[in-house]
Amino acid sequence: MTGASTPPQTMVIEPPGQPRPSAVTERDIARAGATRRSRDSRIKIWVGTISVLIVVAPVALARILPLPSPDATNLAARRLPPLTDGHLFGTDQLGRDLLARVLYGGQVSLLIGLLAVLVSGLIGLTLGALAGYRGGWTDTIVSRLLEAQLSLPLLMMLLLVVALFGASIPVITFVIAIAQWPEIARLTRSLTLVEREKPYIAAAHVLGLGNGAILLRHIVPNIVKQVSLVVMLLLAQAVLLESALSYLGAGPQRPFATWGRIISDGQDYVTTSWWLVTLPGLVIAVLVVGVNLLGDGMRDRTGGSKGPLKRFALQRKDK
Repeated sequence: MTGASTPPQTMVIEPPGQPRPSAVTERDIARAGATRRSRDSRIKIWVGTISVLIVVAPVALARILPLPSPDATNLAARRLPPLTDGHLFGTDQLGRDLLARVLYGGQVSLLIGLLAVLVSGLIGLTLGALAGYRGGWTDTIVSRLLEAQLSLPLLMMLLLVVALFGASIPVITFVIAIAQWPEIARLTRSLTLVEREKPYIAAAHVLGLGNGAILLRHIVPNIVKQVSLVVMLLLAQAVLLESALSYLGAGPQRPFATWGRIISDGQDYVTTSWWLVTLPGLVIAVLVVGVNLLGDGMRDRTGGSKGPLKRFALQRKDK
């Protein structure tokens, strides 16, 4: 009894020295990279948002929370450690509740930081857009101002201006804004130079629109989103500058209890009462890290990983 004959299987012999083709294509690699970047940006946004809310929410609600007065002294309860007698952060050298002082002081520090970045954003956006679009002598003047200010030592310049005009909240806000506008103006100029060469600008010229209308109605709306991300990143720097000035005694004077002044008042007791310096410093660190993570995540989400925004991020890391 003969069965059905099985056809012989042919063996494919690959030429020696040639690699086997991979099943992973360039499209798969690009898709994996995009997925990884999207996942990383989501993580940054979530972690940054939570970190910022941990600090900003209690500071904003400080007057509603059941906290003692930040200026109420109790010499019998001086330098109590955290979690003692209802004091979550402990007390300072005069028996004042440290948590209340940190939250109320944060209102002043955050107010100065927010106002400073808003003012610097308006100045930088205006001058940078004019320099990038107009060119010529306008670009020359703005560029020379940028180079002159960036060549000056930042903290020494701030201390000099505060010493001349006083350590009030408007003066400190304006000083920090003046210190930060060059970074925004430089980025705005780069983005404007890219936008003005695009076809829709030529079409706007053909339709008879003037330079002012093109700048305000077309170029600025297309770059303001990317500039706003940089303004958000500069909020952390503004808070750090205000804290540095307050620590050196050039910040808002008493009765304002800013974060830098709280750390300065407690530095003499750092070896025996570590919480007087560590806890306010930790609050500043959480806010700064949260703002940077949130800004980086939003920049990656909006596709700002290339071009001027990427160069700005690398320059900030080098600093």
